[in-house]
Amino acid sequence: MRIILTAILALCILQTGAQYTKWVIQFTDKQHSPYSLSNPAAYLSAKAIERRSLHQVPLDSSDLPVNPLYIQQVLATGDVTYLSQSKWLNQVLIVCKDAATINAINALPFVQQSRAGSLFKSANPNTERSNERIQKLNVTNKTAQVAGEAFDYGANYNQVNIHNGAFLHDKGFTGKGITIAILDGGFNKYKELRAFDSIRTQQLVLGEKDFVDYDNSVNEDHPHGMYCLSTIAANVPGTMVGTAPHASFWLMRTENTASEYPVEEHNWVAAAEFADSAGADMISSSLGYYVFDDATFNHSYNDFYKNSTTVSMGAAMAAKKGMIVTNSAGNEGAGSWKYIIFPADGDSVCAVGAVGNDGNIASFSSYGYPGKVKPNIVSVGAGTVIWGTNDIPVSGSGTSFSNPNINGLIACLWQAFPAFENMTILNAVYESADRYANPGNRYGYGIPDMKKAYAILKKKQNTALYGNDWLFATPNPFTTRIDIKFIPQEDGNTTISLIDKERNIIQSLTLYTEAQEVYDTAFTALDNLPGGNYTVLYNNGTNAKSLSLLKNGIIMHDWLMAAPIPFGRQFTVYLEAPETGTINLRLTDVAGKTISTKQLNVSAGVHYAIPFNNLHNLSHGVYLLQYVGTKKKTIKVMR
Repeated sequence: MRIILTAILALCILQTGAQYTKWVIQFTDKQHSPYSLSNPAAYLSAKAIERRSLHQVPLDSSDLPVNPLYIQQVLATGDVTYLSQSKWLNQVLIVCKDAATINAINALPFVQQSRAGSLFKSANPNTERSNERIQKLNVTNKTAQVAGEAFDYGANYNQVNIHNGAFLHDKGFTGKGITIAILDGGFNKYKELRAFDSIRTQQLVLGEKDFVDYDNSVNEDHPHGMYCLSTIAANVPGTMVGTAPHASFWLMRTENTASEYPVEEHNWVAAAEFADSAGADMISSSLGYYVFDDATFNHSYNDFYKNSTTVSMGAAMAAKKGMIVTNSAGNEGAGSWKYIIFPADGDSVCAVGAVGNDGNIASFSSYGYPGKVKPNIVSVGAGTVIWGTNDIPVSGSGTSFSNPNINGLIACLWQAFPAFENMTILNAVYESADRYANPGNRYGYGIPDMKKAYAILKKKQNTALYGNDWLFATPNPFTTRIDIKFIPQEDGNTTISLIDKERNIIQSLTLYTEAQEVYDTAFTALDNLPGGNYTVLYNNGTNAKSLSLLKNGIIMHDWLMAAPIPFGRQFTVYLEAPETGTINLRLTDVAGKTISTKQLNVSAGVHYAIPFNNLHNLSHGVYLLQYVGTKKKTIKVMR
């Protein structure tokens, strides 16, 4: 079993009488298909269509199923059994033991090529080529849960805590509403083990698909997928709680753990397509390919970053359709290959390496290949707590386990920000990691911090909603109440105060706030405040910001103002008296001709609003408003 593998189905067409009986038949086009882009409901679920609409993912010909008329003609050539199809790669997988029939299929005008897929019979079932190890867990070594957290994580607290995962869970983001397709080699006993009682009783397992035996039952197959599922979905409080226990799941078997042939890459793509059409949001794959039982199919270092392998093309297309794809980086770090494996090489694939709970890289974790940041991130894959077939937590090591562990937390993050598309979510995860400023070929960007990733996305969300402002006070002018909305720029104690022009505090409140969360509060019972200028002041010890407000008037940027400008039939003069006594206000034209005069007694510091009415007969142009008292001032007004 290569549970971390890769390959493009080799383009060699084997000669008549060859040993292979599974064949990939690739077609030239999808012409004359009964399916159309105008009716996606015929081949995509409502959830898949909704995801495309939400994230503005356009439909194209790759969404159309393989032309069923072409499939029928292939089956009519002889003794041929249909197994599966890939609409993205426009190909089908068949069983055919007759060379003459393969030749007849190749002669069909719409067939581009046929390619050998694999042996029809499985190889030695004891074959094991994974570096992963499963062992009994000493659960007495767990770290105690922090009081007040949403879950009692039990034995796997450390592998959640290393990513600040409880931060998301405590906010209620536990994966609910996010659908994860897990592609693996089997999910042995998941229907009997108590770790999965929760997802079974809540009907969070949406279905099973078997692309190896085609019986659509995965409970009796290899346990590797069950181990991976447990890091996300286990929910036994005090014993083990996974990283997204309320997510929904498609369980898909694509890997024949008894042999290694390129057909498994086709299976991977077929499963990814099904996940997309069923409306899955994410793919968690702890599979990868680079060597096969027949070395003629092996990949080479030259295949890196070309998206030329079948599985890498499929993973890239899955991301293009709007899904988040996370894949184990590989367990080849201490081996002869050394590097990541396919499809972890893909630009849009989040390749996950392995560290221990101490944050140190696991020796087996694959290196990134020069020319790109790979792996992208790391999670706990050395001594990972997983659920065992003996119905208790055990310890396992391999990037197979680091991948689903962080996949579940990314699902929780996406639940918090469903409007953001897949790459925006992943980029926030990368930016939150501890080596983001200095990535390397072992850790990539490093260990993600879900609290930081949340703040990054929350700021992006806030900017879209409110622009760059983060302190708001309404209404202005106010009468009896001021409503305050503010967005703290960092964690800590925040004080909001209402201050008069003499800097006296009218009202004040202090509360602990979290960076980028939006808070609403209010100052009330302001009826008896005198009219005039006031200030709302934000202060958290590091950042300070203020807003000016006016009670019963406009905001006074100067002691003499007029509004509206330009005026129509009338305007109002707003005056904060600079003196006590009798003053005059004169409206004149630019030549000095008096149009209107107001005389009044004023008191220093008091606000006044003086209307100038019945000005509709004035021609359009510039006029002068003169303040005449002990002080003198002239401002321009315009009609």
